[in-house]
Amino acid sequence: MTDNEGKAPSAVTFHGSWTDFAKIALPNVLLTLVTLGVYRFWATTRERHYLWAQTRFIDEPLEWTGRGMELFIGFIMVFFLLGLPLIVMQLVINGLVFQGQPIAAGVIIFLSFLAIFYLTGLAYFRALRYRLSRTYWRGIRGGSDDQGFTYGWSYIWKNVAAAIPLYLLYPWASMSLWNERWSKMSFGPYRFESNADWKALMKRYLLFYLVPFLVFVGAVALGITAASSGGGGDPFNSAGGIAAVGAIIIGILGLYIIMPIAALLYYSKFMRVAISALRLGDLEFSFTARSPDWILFWLANLAILMMAYAAAIIPFSLFVAVDPTQFAAKIESGESIFSVGLVLSVLLAIIPLTFATSLIRYRSWKFFVVHMEAFGEVNLDRMTQSETQTASHGEGLLDAFDVGAI
Repeated sequence: MTDNEGKAPSAVTFHGSWTDFAKIALPNVLLTLVTLGVYRFWATTRERHYLWAQTRFIDEPLEWTGRGMELFIGFIMVFFLLGLPLIVMQLVINGLVFQGQPIAAGVIIFLSFLAIFYLTGLAYFRALRYRLSRTYWRGIRGGSDDQGFTYGWSYIWKNVAAAIPLYLLYPWASMSLWNERWSKMSFGPYRFESNADWKALMKRYLLFYLVPFLVFVGAVALGITAASSGGGGDPFNSAGGIAAVGAIIIGILGLYIIMPIAALLYYSKFMRVAISALRLGDLEFSFTARSPDWILFWLANLAILMMAYAAAIIPFSLFVAVDPTQFAAKIESGESIFSVGLVLSVLLAIIPLTFATSLIRYRSWKFFVVHMEAFGEVNLDRMTQSETQTASHGEGLLDAFDVGAI
């Protein structure tokens, strides 16, 4: 079947609503709380079932076929294969230090960091592989026969190479890893191709890279101005004092406002360049989100989190308000304030925070799909089932290292 010729409206659309998603997310939060976190693997699966089903490609919905048990098994495997060895290694390091063998302890620490770095790269690769293998369209899935072990080494040496010239080669490393990761994936009979050019990112990266230096130079210049003006005494009643205060304000703004915005400008460019270089058979992709879209997206997420934190404080405030005098007396005397009421307050505070993160995941998926475009031809007669292997467990490494990958 031929869908589009040349540049035509995107074949990717999203039809979900946050109110319908909330009906899934809120019970998930409560069940996760009651089961002390165990249910979160099944909660993730329920969310994905909804998000995938509301995403259509050429008028056909996607289907998520992953299971909560797969994610749970992946988590258990990582706990026993990675978590326990790390605990034992920590004990060994402490023992070597007490025995006066710091060099041996240092070697083990270095090897531990190297292993964690390697496994982080492996987590990125295997998470993408798992998600493609569980994503179906017209009964056809994706995947990869590559296990990702080579990619783990690439993740190490490319990041080390990027760090040597003071991280100036970070765009090269990140784009090279993107190309390598996607070029080893496939969907149906077609293999993904990615040849994104990292040099297109350098202007945005240098802007992000130089912001701390510009802030520092500005602060020093204002400091010199303050010194030369001979300001002293009350800083708000002298030119030097005002300049010094201005330098402090600019420094804070640079750290907490300008840096995140500069990072968003870089990430916006990265996504457009990377996805526009992605190919699958005769299909081409593009990503339309510009920098203002990203800024508004993250500001809305920040507002959701702030409201969630405000709601989370309410139970604790009520707990204190019941008897503030006794609470203050216990604090001053150093007595334990641990009680059933406090525990319940903390547990209730988890609900809005967890619900907010679910809504942010919904918004992230919607943002990605809405700005995703695909052009070209899909020949259904040639779309055969993928013959790649499928794993029986999920994203344990992804959970362990708290990294994400689409």
